[in-house]
Formats: sequence, C-alpha cells, structure tokens
Amino acid sequence: MPEQKIENTIDEVLTGDTHKNAQEFVSYLRTNEMFFEKGKGYWEDKPYWMIKYYDEYVCFILINVSKDKTEPEGWIIWSDDSDSNCYADFPLGEDVKEIIWKNLDFCANCGGCKTPGGSHKTIFGKDFENVCITTVKFINPDGEDLECVKKMVEIRKNDILRRI
Repeated sequence: MPEQKIENTIDEVLTGDTHKNAQEFVSYLRTNEMFFEKGKGYWEDKPYWMIKYYDEYVCFILINVSKDKTEPEGWIIWSDDSDSNCYADFPLGEDVKEIIWKNLDFCANCGGCKTPGGSHKTIFGKDFENVCITTVKFINPDGEDLECVKKMVEIRKNDILRRI
C-alpha cells in the first residue's frame, strides 16, 4: 500500500479556503524541514499526522473524513509543547495572544493527558488550569489563525534547536 500523503488527503477532502489554507500550512511545514509521520495506535486508521522536528513533536494534523463525527468536519491542528515551557512567557503581540488563548485545548479526559483533567500551564504570560497536553487546538484555521500557528511552530522549533 503506498504511503498516504497529507497533500493527497487534503486534495480529496477539503475545498475552497479550507483546502487552500491546509495546503499552504503543509507547504510551510515542509519548507521548515518538518517530518510528517502517519498516526499510530488510535490514530492509525485516520488521516492524522504527527509533525516532528529533530524527532520531537511540533504539532498534529487531522483531516477529518470520519463518519462518526467525533471531531468537527474539516481539518484540525493541535500544538505540542512536550512538557516544555516554550509558550510560557514568549513575547507576542496582544492580538496574537488573544487568538491563541481563544483556541486553548482544555482536557476532555480522553486519556492523552498524563494527569486526568489536564494540567496548569502558563501560556504567553497568562495562567490556565485543565489544559490538554496539546495546549492549543485550531479547527479549520483561517489566515489569521494560521499566522498564529506558524508563530507557535517557530517558537517550538527554536525550543527544540536550543535543547539539542
């Protein structure tokens, strides 16, 4: 069976601005030397990719084609900070912070978080409780949202480079 490329899935499933935004973001990730690994375990049979840089997680992408609708239709990006404090106090404009805070991923007790109910996190200078291990979840991000996600990818990439 040939490797399922995320670009092909985007072409098959998404349309309009959603398609354009997803393809642009994937291109951005590839330009920034990210590695796309197909999901495993629970995610193995879903169009889900784990995005890595130097073998550390940066973010996760789901192109939702599921009939069971456990996730919204379209595409989703989850951030990953892998227990790093890279998002704690990084200086960002207030407008960017507000978008990120609006998209925080609070724990839904799915079993992914190390501590049931999520954890306390400081995200760009503001404290939050019950935050999921993935920290931020963007559903069908538009252009403004994608600029925030790109900034988070940049912050995470620099965090990884600083530690290797």
